[in-house]
Amino acid sequence: QTGNINYCIQKRHNSTCYDANEAESWMSEQELYMMVEDRGKDEISAQNLMKKHECLEHAVDDYANTIRQLGETARALAAEDNPLSDQIGVKQSQVDKLYAGLKDLAGERRAKLDEALQLFMLNREVDDLEQWIAEREVVAGSHELGQDYDHVTLLWERFKEFARDTEATGAERVQAVNGIADGLIAQGHSDSATIAEWKDGLIEAWQDLLELISTRTQMLEASRELHKFFHDCKDVLGRIYEKQHAMSDELGRDAGSVSALQRKHQNFIQDLQTLQSQVQAISDESSKLQASYAGDKAKEITNRESEVVSAWAALQAMCDARRAKLADTGDLFKFFNMVRTLILWMDDVIRQMNTTEKPRDVSGVELLMNNHQSLKAEIDTREDNFTSCITLGKELLSRNHYASNEIKEKLLSLNNQRNSLLHRWEERWENLQLILEVYQFARDAAVAEAWLIAQEPYLMSTELGHTIDEVENLIKKHESFEKSATAQEERFSALERLTTFELKELKRREEEEEERKRQEELAKKQVTPPSSPQQVAVAERTDGVDGESAPQNGAGPSEPEPRKERPSPSGTESHIEGILVRKHVWEALKKASNRSWHEMYVVARGHLLLAYKDAKAAKSTPETYYKGESPIDLRGATVDVATDYTKKKHVFKIKLSNGSEYLMQAKDDEDMRNWVSALSSATEGAGPASRAQTLPAGVQDKASEPKKRGFSH
Repeated sequence: QTGNINYCIQKRHNSTCYDANEAESWMSEQELYMMVEDRGKDEISAQNLMKKHECLEHAVDDYANTIRQLGETARALAAEDNPLSDQIGVKQSQVDKLYAGLKDLAGERRAKLDEALQLFMLNREVDDLEQWIAEREVVAGSHELGQDYDHVTLLWERFKEFARDTEATGAERVQAVNGIADGLIAQGHSDSATIAEWKDGLIEAWQDLLELISTRTQMLEASRELHKFFHDCKDVLGRIYEKQHAMSDELGRDAGSVSALQRKHQNFIQDLQTLQSQVQAISDESSKLQASYAGDKAKEITNRESEVVSAWAALQAMCDARRAKLADTGDLFKFFNMVRTLILWMDDVIRQMNTTEKPRDVSGVELLMNNHQSLKAEIDTREDNFTSCITLGKELLSRNHYASNEIKEKLLSLNNQRNSLLHRWEERWENLQLILEVYQFARDAAVAEAWLIAQEPYLMSTELGHTIDEVENLIKKHESFEKSATAQEERFSALERLTTFELKELKRREEEEEERKRQEELAKKQVTPPSSPQQVAVAERTDGVDGESAPQNGAGPSEPEPRKERPSPSGTESHIEGILVRKHVWEALKKASNRSWHEMYVVARGHLLLAYKDAKAAKSTPETYYKGESPIDLRGATVDVATDYTKKKHVFKIKLSNGSEYLMQAKDDEDMRNWVSALSSATEGAGPASRAQTLPAGVQDKASEPKKRGFSH
């Protein structure tokens, strides 16, 4: 029994030792694996190793039951006082120690595998991020800057979105990877140096990407600005050409349409203000771009700007030309309207002056003269209108107006019409003066004749008185009659003077006679036979002149035709000149309006007395007389010393045939006598004129009747 017990004890000892040896062997084998340095070549192999290690850890953890059972067995044997319990206890201690060492090795192996796996995972993240950065760098490093403004705008918008997405995503990913790396380094990872190197490389690649993005953004913005400048130039140039084509060439048909076109053109110019600001913006942008570019780009920028500026200048020039042309057209129509109004007015005035109304007496003539003077006042009132119209026409001509020829024609027509109006007025005024003088003569002649007829019964009376008292009364009565007759002598003397119409008629006849004599002399000097066509023409002309000089029996003087030519003095007659002081006393049988004394330079040539301002004026401009006066015709005049005038010395008077009277003051008596002698000789040679032609039809018959009896003294 004791042997059996020992056998059993030995057997249990041996079994426990065997189990302890088996445990030691298994744990030793596991220790060898745990001590392997292989951590894998990549993340997958590291993950596989981690999985295998986890299996081993589970096995080690599961093997803890076996170690516990061995411990319980060893404690049981020690409790039974087994002689081999000490040996078993030592063995159990070795097993426990070995198991504890195995657990430590497993933990260390797991930590190394965790580090390797984290390193490989970080490497993967870094590689992915670097690949992502490299892909983004390809886009950010592109040199495509667009073909035009639309293209570059599309590229710019897409790249702006790309940059925004890249910066947001990339910053987040880089931050995450940097956080992992910083965590591993902070944990004291065995490959902290590698991790730090990866981190620095990643940060550098990210910064390079950001720099590329910034550079690309700047390039696209610069390209966009350049293409926008080109696009704006093209757009503004197109608008300028559009405005040029939209500018009308219409000038209007009248003043109203021109005014409407001017308002439309003003609105058109105001619409160009926006375009002007765009042109200015292009110039400013060009200056800014030229500072950033050089070479061909700068040249192209300058060319584009010059093209726009030139087109704008051309448009402005067209606008200015259009405005000036419209202004010229407006002034042209204004000028035409003024000319038309003045011509219509002048036609109406001429029509009024051409009326065939004939006066019947002096009051009728004076009424016509007053009406004629009112026309003169109206003409003078219109002088400002004429001046304005002519000034406007000359101003248009000075501008080189496109209708200069028509303006010249209108000015010429206006001046001719005006001169014709003034000539017609002067002609009618002179005609009315002639008619007035004729009617005044007829009136005075009728009054004189009536006085003569009234006096005839007294003169024809045969009563001589029967007593001394009666005779004395008759003598006193006759003396009264003689005084009355003496008083009427001046009136009869005035009737004997030639009227202006008679003087003109006399002058016309003299000129016709001179012309006839000149034609006869020319005809005598001709070598050709008398029957030649030239001689026949001269003879016909002479006959015509003679026929015109024949008196018109029964013709009334209501419309005489005086000649307007200036008489030319004959050089063969008397001539005297010098300074005289003149006073106009009578003007056609009425007191002169201005009877003041005036000093002037007087020249007597032939039968004409000419007055000038001074001797210089007489020599330089012999046709320009003092204050525009006409020469004084001395034919039929009387020149005597003014003995009845005592206010001044050395005065002589000139009485003209038309009733006008002048007082002339010389410097001394000798000078006065020289003037009287010279002018008296100039008055000689004036023959009597026919009185019948100066009377109206009703007065002519009475004047032609023979006087029944003359004066008896």
